[in-house]
Amino acid sequence: MFKRSITFLEMNDSTLGDQASSFGYQHEFADVSWHPSQKKVIYRVDDRVATNTLGNGLNDFTGFRSTPSLVVAAVRSTEEIQESTNDANGICLNAATTILTLKATAYGYTNDGIIFKGYPIVGYQNRLQASGSCLNGIQDALLTACPWDPRVKGLFFHQTTFSIGFSKVKGFIEDVQNLVNLVPKALCGIDIYNGILMRYVKASSAYLGKQEDGIDFDITYYRSKDPNKPRLYEDILEEIEQIAMFKYGGLPHWGKNRNVAFLGAIKEYRNAAEFMKVKENYDPNGLFSSEWTDQVLGLKNGITIDKDGCALEGLCICSQDNHCAPKLGYFCRPGKIYKDARVCTLSAKR
Repeated sequence: MFKRSITFLEMNDSTLGDQASSFGYQHEFADVSWHPSQKKVIYRVDDRVATNTLGNGLNDFTGFRSTPSLVVAAVRSTEEIQESTNDANGICLNAATTILTLKATAYGYTNDGIIFKGYPIVGYQNRLQASGSCLNGIQDALLTACPWDPRVKGLFFHQTTFSIGFSKVKGFIEDVQNLVNLVPKALCGIDIYNGILMRYVKASSAYLGKQEDGIDFDITYYRSKDPNKPRLYEDILEEIEQIAMFKYGGLPHWGKNRNVAFLGAIKEYRNAAEFMKVKENYDPNGLFSSEWTDQVLGLKNGITIDKDGCALEGLCICSQDNHCAPKLGYFCRPGKIYKDARVCTLSAKR
């Protein structure tokens, strides 16, 4: 039982590449929310304080609350319409409104479990570390629901999540910023999902642990219910995914990624062979293995699937136009700044 003190600071993202690594060492529970399309960063200044410090703060993040199902459906319908009509301006307006709303409501934090009165927010660890009041929502025949509940028309999204060591973080951040400078509206869609969450992770001696101190980047973005339908700015998010994984050797989150993120991932772990020895020793019959884990660990082929439209769902990296959606104008092209990337780009046929 201990207390923490939390203050959110908004800054321009122009110095993020230089500050990202050092900020994690300055505060015990620091993290960062980056809104690339807005060129803004929200730094969470979060430290342990004495238990006699006044405050009984609570983290009840707005996006993790039970929400009227009609509202959830309306939000999803708006997304679908904007995507289908290539309404980048509408998506960017939604993103700006979402960010302002979250800021005005202190991201769901309160000083006493009831209202937000100002920073810092001080409270016990168990009330601030995690959030999820939707778990305790009333059973009301789905009049309200968690926004991701599959029983209602709600959120449906991809996630691309990876960690990059401090030695390479600045380069990755600057590459993303360069993409935004080239295509300013391309990342408005992720800001609707609270931007890029940056969490700090320590190096570990575990065989499949992090290889060095670094940052875990968590990106959530729109996914169509039709796997053959590309999303707006399909190419930019695919390029970011490939920049992270292949240019900077990012380590994929084992549960929050598309197939392509695991291509060759096991080779990034210098002690992978030692892990395989322990795995074989403790589980020689593969009781705790599956076809998927064998593919992720590089023991079997099949991590990617070659078929029409496979790149749209992250089942493959495109190498030919039919991996994208040529009938809808999306063709396989090199990346805009990472020329080794192959992405599905809305363009005229060559």
